[in-house]
Amino acid sequence: MKLRDLGFDQWFETHTGELHQAGRGIARISAVDRGSYLIRNATREIPAELAGRLAYQIGNPVDLPCVGDWVTVQYYNDDMAAIIHEVFPRKTFLRRKTAGESVDFQMIAANIDSALIVQSCHFDFNPRRLDRYLVMAADGNVEPIVILTKTDLIPSDELEQKLAITRATAIAARVLALSNISGSGFDEFEEMLVPGRTYCLLGSSGVGKTTLINRLIGQDAFDTQAVSGTGEGTHTTVRRQLIILGQGSMLVDTPGMRELGLLGAGDGFSQGFEDILLLAAGCRYANCSHEHESGCAVRTAVRSGALNKDRYSSYIKLRRESEFHEMSYLDKRKKDRAFGRFMKSAKKRIRD
Repeated sequence: MKLRDLGFDQWFETHTGELHQAGRGIARISAVDRGSYLIRNATREIPAELAGRLAYQIGNPVDLPCVGDWVTVQYYNDDMAAIIHEVFPRKTFLRRKTAGESVDFQMIAANIDSALIVQSCHFDFNPRRLDRYLVMAADGNVEPIVILTKTDLIPSDELEQKLAITRATAIAARVLALSNISGSGFDEFEEMLVPGRTYCLLGSSGVGKTTLINRLIGQDAFDTQAVSGTGEGTHTTVRRQLIILGQGSMLVDTPGMRELGLLGAGDGFSQGFEDILLLAAGCRYANCSHEHESGCAVRTAVRSGALNKDRYSSYIKLRRESEFHEMSYLDKRKKDRAFGRFMKSAKKRIRD
């Protein structure tokens, strides 16, 4: 196996000169668990730790290596362990607001080609949560693909209805429906996975992500717990990890997310809500907020029924949420920088 087989393409090669040093190798982060790392190189997967200098220089947790990152490493103990020295720039990323009241970013994975957004056709089906995943993917320049699972649990007419809703929500995304039980749609899904590309599974706990992985690798390598009283599976994945499939593509498995807050999504909204962006081109004002202005083509479409009212409400809610958290984040960073300057000045006075 070569690094290119693990996704180290020409984009990353252009950064090799500025990061790579003699005596160091290049590897990819395959798992992170409470500050411990596993890296994957061309031959094997081995444990690794951060170099003290790197750990000291990183002031924001978002800059710490995450699953999918490419890093430079120094091997020791007969190449059975490594020290991580540098992190390559990220080509793409998936991130969210940290859970709870803290306003900061949490990295989910880096250098992902496609996000497989998994929703169950049973109890988990939620177009508004899908909106959040789509904006998250667009924010990190990741291609979204929507997977509807557990199609065997609903009648065919209900499946067609949910497929129509999904396609109307994920306008620019590919949508697949499958059943891990009957195998329906699985062949199409498997053929879609391209060798050398990295995919990331996203979705709530119990939607069938782990079962899907087990079916892909042809064995029960990952535990799935008993189905709950609602008919949905329970939480199984406890850490993010990079899995290399037999046909050469890579899959990042992630724990189910109870909270999916958005922070500073930027252009992610225009790409996650393509239909609203298209309508906005007809607004009277170029900076229209689509809330109160006269001549707003988006609100006109809502009144006429051309734009679903729930989708419009979701757009406004998510945009407000992201903007609010972004202001809080910028204020936090400003205070952090001010405190850093104060500490630097205080240390200087003590030395003098």
